[in-house]
Amino acid sequence: MKHISILVPEGAMLANIEGPRQLFSCVNEYMKSMGNDPLFKIELVGLHKNTPLNDGQYTVRPDHMVGEISKTDLIIVPAIDGDMQKNVENNKGFVPWMIEQYHQGAEIASLCVGAFLLASTGLLNGRKCATHWMFAEQFRQMYPEVDLVVEKIITDEHGIYSSGGAFSYLNLILYLIEKYASRDLALVCSKIFQIDIDRKNQSPFMIFRGQKDHEDEPIRRAQEFIEKNFQEKITVEQLASMIAVGRRNLERRFKKATSNTVAEYIQRVKIEVAKMSLESSGDNVNEVMYKVGYSDTKAFRSIFKKITGLSPAQYRNKFQRAIAV
Repeated sequence: MKHISILVPEGAMLANIEGPRQLFSCVNEYMKSMGNDPLFKIELVGLHKNTPLNDGQYTVRPDHMVGEISKTDLIIVPAIDGDMQKNVENNKGFVPWMIEQYHQGAEIASLCVGAFLLASTGLLNGRKCATHWMFAEQFRQMYPEVDLVVEKIITDEHGIYSSGGAFSYLNLILYLIEKYASRDLALVCSKIFQIDIDRKNQSPFMIFRGQKDHEDEPIRRAQEFIEKNFQEKITVEQLASMIAVGRRNLERRFKKATSNTVAEYIQRVKIEVAKMSLESSGDNVNEVMYKVGYSDTKAFRSIFKKITGLSPAQYRNKFQRAIAV
């Protein structure tokens, strides 16, 4: 029987605790209905006997304090709401135990922004990790040694797992059920809870807002110029001349400030406008392409799919709002 320890951090989101508990319990109930023994021993593990969640709206009483668990097989790290720096500090009591358990053979899975607490252990350094796309820049700033793959819903490296944003954590739990039990049991749970089991990418749901939370004012001016003139063919030389710096200096500073090269930023701005047009207008794909400054259909479709994970037509079918005829 696999021993599963679901952490109850201070400030955690209740859904990220109850969701995994229900899914793993679903497997146990299904096994019992078939006359078999349960596969999982599921326990809530905390730092305090009464832990406030969701800004104090709920209080959870963990089954055990963290020091009472000498050995476990899987640790679930749920998302924590609010200030990430403060959250990590408030829950640092979990860190030595998580490190110890991992070195004893336990696996660890973070859900959504639970990745911040997991990354504070240092176990993610040099490894891939996913989290909610809205927190990508803050995560990179706090944990530059972690390889953040913001488009992914699931990562799996050396017994450490992570999930993308919000309710995509359910896909990671199904992934773990498939790994620990079977594909058939994962499918049963996906049908009962109505979860799309094969969703692997959160790129279609990402909104590019441009990283402007930095102190480099000339780079911010370059960003604003790109965003206002996305229909035009903008070159690095043009931007460098505009803010009176050399090309190499611009490229270096732009990447440092925005986590994108100039070319990537231009592409993302254009594709974000194209996405909004596909969602809300009746323009065909070629009309949208021309409006955002592309003239090569193949190049536009290729870049669109690289950024969103979908073709323009697939994106429209998935997200287009009803248009009055």
